[in-house]
Parts: sequence; C-alpha cells; structure tokens
Amino acid sequence: MSAATKDMLARVRQLVPPMLEKFHKGQLGRVAVIGGSEDYTGAPFFSAMASARLGCDMSHVICTPAAAAVIKTYSPNLMVHPLMRSSPTSPTSSTSAANDEDTNPTKIAARIIALLPRLHVLVIGPGLGRDPLMQDTCAEVIRAARERGMPVVLDADALALVQRDPGLVKGYGLAVLTPNVVEFGRLTKALGVDELVGNASAEGGKGGKDKETAQVEALAKVLGGVMVLQKGARDHLSDGRTTFTVGLEGGRKRSGGQGDTLTGSIATFLAWRKAYVDGIWETGKGLREEELVGLAVFGGSAVTREASRLAFAKRGRSLQASDLTDEVHTAFMNLFGEIDDEEGEGGSGNARL
Repeated sequence: MSAATKDMLARVRQLVPPMLEKFHKGQLGRVAVIGGSEDYTGAPFFSAMASARLGCDMSHVICTPAAAAVIKTYSPNLMVHPLMRSSPTSPTSSTSAANDEDTNPTKIAARIIALLPRLHVLVIGPGLGRDPLMQDTCAEVIRAARERGMPVVLDADALALVQRDPGLVKGYGLAVLTPNVVEFGRLTKALGVDELVGNASAEGGKGGKDKETAQVEALAKVLGGVMVLQKGARDHLSDGRTTFTVGLEGGRKRSGGQGDTLTGSIATFLAWRKAYVDGIWETGKGLREEELVGLAVFGGSAVTREASRLAFAKRGRSLQASDLTDEVHTAFMNLFGEIDDEEGEGGSGNARL
C-alpha cells in the first residue's frame, strides 16, 4: 500500500462514526436503492446489502411490485417498497385513465419523493433497466433529491439519463457517477469528452500518469464538478478539480453485481458524511466539508476492492457478487479497524494502515 493511499485512508477514517451508546436508530445512515424490475432483482439487493453490511442503520429498496416480491425473500433485513412501475407490456394492458397513477411518471415519482425526508442518500440504477416509464420516473426523483440537497449515486442504467440529459446532474456536487468501462465510453462520447481530451493531447497536453486520468477529469469538468468514479484495474475519481487513484489490489474475477457492492458502500460513506457535518459525535473537524464527497467515494472504492480481494482469495474463478457481500465487514475492518470512542480514533481494530 502506497504512502498516498495510507494517507487517504487515514482521512477517510475520520469520516467514520464511532460506535456510541448515545446514538439512536437511523443516525448512522438511511440509504435507499431505486432499481429492480421483474428481470433484475439481484443488483438492488447487492447494493442495499453492501450498504447495510458496511454499517448503515436502515437500508431500503424501491422497486417494481414484481421485483419486490422476490427481493423480500432474499433478506428480512431490507425494507422493500413496491413503488416503481414499468411500462404496460402491450396496448391492451390496463392503460385507462383510472390507472393513470401507474402510468404517469410524475405521479409514480410523487410516491417515492414522499419518502425522501426519511432518507439520507439515494442510489439509482441497479437493476433499473431501460424501461421508459422507469427512466422518466427516476429523472423526476433525481430533480427532487437535488432540490433537497440529497447525495445521489448513479450507476448502470441510470447513467443513460445523464447521457440523455446532462442537466439532471450538471453542477451538482453531491452527485456521484460510477460507470464501468463501457458506460464510461458512452458518456465521454455523448458529452464530447473524447474530442476534448484528444485536442488537448494534440496540443501537447497531459502525458504520462496524468494522461491516465485525463478523461475522468474532463468528464467531471464537463458535468460541472460532479464526482465521477472511473472503474478499472485502478479506480480513478475526480470532480474536475481534485483527482485520486485507488490502487488497492482487488480480485481478478469480474462477475455481474460487483459494481452494486461499490454503489452501496459509497452510499453508506455518504450517509456518514452527513453525520460528520451534523456533528453527532466529537469529530474534531479535521476535514473540510468540500473534500467529504471525494473521501466518501474513495472509502467506498477501497472497501469494495478489498472485499473483492478477500472473496477472490477464497473463491477464485467461482467468485460471485454475493461473495463480496460476505466480505464487506472484514474489508472495512482490515482497512480502518474498529472506531469506538468519542474522538473517532481507533480502538481494537486490525487496520492495514
């Protein structure tokens, strides 16, 4: 582990609340994952469970009724809300005026928006799919969350919303995008980032190590300071001004659902960000508020990569996304140790710092 990574993890550690008897249910994080449809029930589950296993107090899934019936059987620890609706499957489906509340994205979104005061962070995208009604509903929810100043993590099919309408998140510093290689390529192409970076290189711009992060920095700038995490052999994250690289070793198996562990982990760190800002424990205020989103994303990436490393060591090429869920707490302990006193300094943990 490099000295720079150790320093970053030490800073992230200050963001983690200690375990104090005075805390009550909900103070250490209330996260909701919006996604999940009849065909995709695993992704929102993995995201919500990663958030819960990392230490968020209350973990919700907001999905379609068909997905809710399945997800509820996965774990009784999640609160599952069947509030999303997908488009009618045929013109003869129930699309009458009497059913307008199930086909109008504004009315569907209103039911979800009513939950926002009970939440700290939204994750949007795991298992969402490209259904037009679900996409339009999520766009309405993102606007409402932004008005409330609520952090939003966008992944998977929610990134198509940004492709279509960058204004949804442009200039919003509490938005986090977590594209994979293919999704990152679509975003940079759609927003003209490839051309910008290419022109800068032709003019003798960045080279060497900086060239590796040029695209993620350019994308974050085009989006007006949104935090972008470019996943890969090493994770690069940038808001266009400050850029970090998470070089911790991960597992060498890539299976569907691992990115959902990432979104859930980031969401919990973002919820802890609110606890830090609210001063629910004696933090010492050693961190600047403007750096907290970056630290939260770095922490989520680090935990996910460590969980992947641990799971791969046990499972090898048979590794599945659920194996990462089982390792989230151990990964956290390896990186940060236990944090159990008023100053947020380590107690009896076995951190790798």
